Amino acid sequence: MKVLFILGPNLNMVGIRDVNTYGKDSAESINEDVMEWAEEFGIDLEIYQSNHEGDLIDKIHSAYGEKDGIMINAGALTHYSYALADAISSVHIPTVETHMSNIGAREEFRRKSVIAPVCIGSIAGFGKYSYYLGLEALVVYEG
Repeated sequence: MKVLFILGPNLNMVGIRDVNTYGKDSAESINEDVMEWAEEFGIDLEIYQSNHEGDLIDKIHSAYGEKDGIMINAGALTHYSYALADAISSVHIPTVETHMSNIGAREEFRRKSVIAPVCIGSIAGFGKYSYYLGLEALVVYEG
């Protein structure tokens, strides 16, 4: 199984930014953990992070016909990027939305996800382990 893991704006700053919400693990160490988990699941994983919406959209488009699944933490774009939702919808690849924090328990503007309706499911609130659960969800998904 080939999976694209997309990380949106500011997720390269995990471990530095708001450690009370995101923890002290660096983005690099979390990516290493995710790669190890992917290997356990037999997943060929590509991790891609960008702070630019258009780059994320281009990367999703490039997954068409190449990837079996997408896992995405779109960061703040989760809450307002209809363009990102359209990109996910357009490629017809099972996509799991993930968040390290529980977005439903945060500020009001973070409680709505515009990408959730085009994803097969959402996992949030388990720190970096949200990514483990997201990978597992893609493996067991039978849609």
